[in-house]
Amino acid sequence: MPLGHRVSKDVAGPYEADRALAGEYRDRLAAARDAERALRAAQAENRDENRDPAELRSLSAAFDRALVAAIEAAEASERIAMGPKVYATDAQDAKARRAAEIARRKAKARPAVRPWTAEVDRLRTAREAHKLSFRTRPAVAV
Repeated sequence: MPLGHRVSKDVAGPYEADRALAGEYRDRLAAARDAERALRAAQAENRDENRDPAELRSLSAAFDRALVAAIEAAEASERIAMGPKVYATDAQDAKARRAAEIARRKAKARPAVRPWTAEVDRLRTAREAHKLSFRTRPAVAV
């Protein structure tokens, strides 16, 4: 008899995929920091010289993609911290999916999960702030 928690076969695949994605969190966060540094450096240079706005747009898009990747890894880390009970698949019946939803809400209150929830919120806020505040070209008066 195996020791430890059992994970159902239909949940084992997504759970292991999240475990692998959660392992990449630090690398993805570092990539987002590097993309932000490159964007900010290009913005600083652009103030001094009139550069091509396409370069700034591509750096902005790269920063956004890096933030999305970091958010995905943070969400996977959060799900891993919650445990395998929070996974619901389409193959499960409605009762099992509802049990997974309840387990997810209960798990969000655990102290081990709270830092990951805060990190996901922080990264989402950073992405929204970037999307709302970044302009690659000057505003045109209408």
